[in-house]
Amino acid sequence: MTPDGGGGRSKRRSKLDTLPRMKKFIVPCLLFFCGIGAIFLPIQGAKISAATAARSLLLVANQDDHDLSIIDPEAGRQIATVPESGITGHEVAASPDGRTAYVPIYGDSGVGKPGSDGRYMDVVDIARRKVIGKIDFGHGVRPHLPVYDPVSGMLYVTTELDKAVAIVDPRTLKVIGSVPTGQAESHMLAISHDGRRGYTANVGPGTVSVLDLAARKTVAIIPIAGQVQRISISNDDRMVFTSDQTKPRLAVIDTSTNKITKWVPLPGTGYGSASTKDGRWLLVAIPSLDKVAVIDRGTLKVVRTIDVPKHPSAILVRPDGLVAYVSCGESHEVAAIDLAQWKVQALIEAGKYADGMAWAR
Repeated sequence: MTPDGGGGRSKRRSKLDTLPRMKKFIVPCLLFFCGIGAIFLPIQGAKISAATAARSLLLVANQDDHDLSIIDPEAGRQIATVPESGITGHEVAASPDGRTAYVPIYGDSGVGKPGSDGRYMDVVDIARRKVIGKIDFGHGVRPHLPVYDPVSGMLYVTTELDKAVAIVDPRTLKVIGSVPTGQAESHMLAISHDGRRGYTANVGPGTVSVLDLAARKTVAIIPIAGQVQRISISNDDRMVFTSDQTKPRLAVIDTSTNKITKWVPLPGTGYGSASTKDGRWLLVAIPSLDKVAVIDRGTLKVVRTIDVPKHPSAILVRPDGLVAYVSCGESHEVAAIDLAQWKVQALIEAGKYADGMAWAR
């Protein structure tokens, strides 16, 4: 039977007869779905852009490779490296928008040892994966650790040979001032969350300088030990932590008195440290034992240790508080520690002598 049910009309005629009716149906449908597509595609694109923009990256300064690793922490792998302009970067900071990284070029030697004296800080475009500029400190200063202060919007950079912390405006990429530390080898820096105080670990003198960042002056110098190294501050700004490099113990400094309030015995000589986001625990790298010690902030005692690859150095706690990243220099890896399970959940390949780290949102 033909489509019209009459039996005597041809198939060709029945198609012709139905075409006007089909056009009346198809054309509005096409217009409708095209309109939906026009609306949907920009929304979909916006979702993709937002997801891409929100994706965070882990940055690692590799001393012996003279480059910066860009790591996808979700995939657990290095996705790019950026060659530095000189020898060599030890530390890195990222801008709050996650677009720019800052890598001071220290020189070819260790703290207090003879060698070249760096005078520049590389400015890295993270998305383009290249150095796009330099910040000039004017002379050799061995710039080491950059810390971004979200309160002032300034970058503070330790400049050892000047016995100072340089203040850099990241908008103009210019040095706009400095804060004297009163001590040689001001190597590491921690800043209070209100941006008012700075604390430098002065390696050779074995001291900590307390800085008034707004007034740009030193307010105290705290004797610690024969030698110190890295330094960190608690989330509530009440305590500052640095490890004695001559004995296995951690100095706990009361920021209200600028005095050591307690020594915490460690299983080995400590190095980098970081507080968990809830403030309950302090993580301390123990390079000689290839471990991370976990200190209970309430009792100020080591309650457990976690095995990591060779020579752990810096520790960075992820902003969500779920994972701590530990750079392990001699294994060229970063260990990702699950802070709920207290164990290494992944080992991520980085560069040779992976050292300082930063989180690029």
